[in-house]
Amino acid sequence: MRHRGDRGTVRRMSDPAFLDTPQGRRIAYHFREGNAPTVVFLGGFLSDMAGTKSLALETHCQDRDQAFLRLDYGGHGASEGEFADGTIGSWRDDALAVIAAVTSGSLVLVGSSMGGWIALLVALALKDRVSGLIGIAAAPDFTDKLMWENFSAAQRREIMEDGSTELASDYSDTPTIITRALIEDGRRHCLLDSEIALQIPVRLIHGMQDEDVPWEWSMRIAKRLAGDDVDVTLVKGGSHSLSGPGDLARLTSILDGLLAIS
Repeated sequence: MRHRGDRGTVRRMSDPAFLDTPQGRRIAYHFREGNAPTVVFLGGFLSDMAGTKSLALETHCQDRDQAFLRLDYGGHGASEGEFADGTIGSWRDDALAVIAAVTSGSLVLVGSSMGGWIALLVALALKDRVSGLIGIAAAPDFTDKLMWENFSAAQRREIMEDGSTELASDYSDTPTIITRALIEDGRRHCLLDSEIALQIPVRLIHGMQDEDVPWEWSMRIAKRLAGDDVDVTLVKGGSHSLSGPGDLARLTSILDGLLAIS
């Protein structure tokens, strides 16, 4: 899966706070106190918490005095560590550590692309604390079903024998390193081959022109979720990022709807 990063910003960032996690990683985050539930934004693969959607949600939550948290996983953005050392499980643990350290009470999780996978894993781990979830082009299982299954025989052999392969990036002159650890750990966290045991309200938004994660992915997630309160919004002309003005208005409206019933 190529990542079409959410790189634009809507305002200047202040300096982040840092948390030293039990796993020994130093994770950057921004937390704003406010009314419960706390809205938590979880970003995508090789993205960071300075993206358009993250900052737009923070501004929206500030306007309604809603508690809000955004963070960078290890090896992403302002957090310490190397990206190539991370896995789906370690990035989930980064999110769980920051959530445990700085929030209390109920949560509404908003996950973009890989962050949608992380959000589902966090919700499964925290159970009753999570009162709602929004997935934006959510990409559970992408390391296996969108990466590994589309790799060439040579790429698979390089990963298994040498421990990693390099993929050209659309956003950097530096190639993206895909490790054997990322692939194998991702398989331990796959969700789409069995029921996803969540009964919370879930809202899934997906662009039908998404070139990275097929819009059918959101339909697969909806079918696997155990609960019935699941809505899927398909945006006919929408790309993977869904970060234009109309996309942001749709996102904040859907968030307001979830908060009203949380």
